[in-house]
Amino acid sequence: MNTLTVNIRRAGGEDAEAIARIHDASWWNAYSGMIPAKALARMIQRRGSAWWQAAIGRHTVILLLEMQGKTAGYATIGRNRVQTLPFDGEVYELYLLPEYQGVGAGSQLFLAAMGEIRRRSLKGIVVWVLADNQPAIRFYENAGGRRIAEGRETFDGRDLKKICYAWD
Repeated sequence: MNTLTVNIRRAGGEDAEAIARIHDASWWNAYSGMIPAKALARMIQRRGSAWWQAAIGRHTVILLLEMQGKTAGYATIGRNRVQTLPFDGEVYELYLLPEYQGVGAGSQLFLAAMGEIRRRSLKGIVVWVLADNQPAIRFYENAGGRRIAEGRETFDGRDLKKICYAWD
């Protein structure tokens, strides 16, 4: 019988390349056909390893999920960016390499992100999801999130609806 090892830790400068790879693969997987191709390509190219290195240098809180010693996912967290919402914390991003999706790894990473937000004494958590991203919607609804707001994002002239989920 094999034992699956999972580790979640804070990212360091040496992790920038791995985060960039996860970002690239997971964004193509999640948003192809949803976000216009040129806008998506620009967004992904902008977030190479140098971008992630700078984010880590600015003390952006990035949690990494490692499975069997391989970096398989990341989450970024911090203060809620929408001041009209009565929640202090936000999970800005949570992404896994496509081959690690659907096996419970995302739930472990999300729980760790929520724990880190609470450890920082931030009360309540929000996550924004594009309304066309049904796998993410199922994930956050299964995690107990409730819809509290809607917004819009525009990508190369295409207006997409987004949904805010919250946890107290």
